[in-house]
Amino acid sequence: MLTPKYPHPDTAPPATALVTEAPAPAPAVPATHLATRPTVQLTPGSALALAAGGGAVVLVVGAVLVSMLLAVAITGVSVALVAVVLRLLLKDLAKQG
Repeated sequence: MLTPKYPHPDTAPPATALVTEAPAPAPAVPATHLATRPTVQLTPGSALALAAGGGAVVLVVGAVLVSMLLAVAITGVSVALVAVVLRLLLKDLAKQG
């Protein structure tokens, strides 16, 4: 029931039927297409806005990373405290028994 079903060997194409010719090269992009692209001009105002936006992104990413690090540190401290409390409880249970 769960055995694989393989096709009969006579249904496979013969090895000599494989195509060995190289594909045709892709057509080259004309140089006029590249020359018509508009260039970006940065004015002092747009450069300042770009720098302010980059600074804001750096601050936001830094705040997220610091908050994640703080969450991991708080979780680690709380797990350590729980481990100490459980150890003390188990020690008290062992003394009573």
